[in-house]
Amino acid sequence: MAQHVAQPTATTPAVPAKLPLRDIAPWAVFFGVLMLVMLYFVGAEQGATSVVSGEGVHEWVHDARHLLGFPCH
Repeated sequence: MAQHVAQPTATTPAVPAKLPLRDIAPWAVFFGVLMLVMLYFVGAEQGATSVVSGEGVHEWVHDARHLLGFPCH
């Protein structure tokens, strides 16, 4: 029975692909604005600064407020 032995081969090291900043910037701005809107709704959407009338938004994000340490009552 013949046995096969793996022979080492010369390989070039892997080089990570370069991603230009111009491709990342629109996504970074989009997610930055999205995070600010979410932070507003979780942290400040109630009372005098309310954009949406009623208690609907407050009830939807109530547990997130407590989890993140925002006082709400």
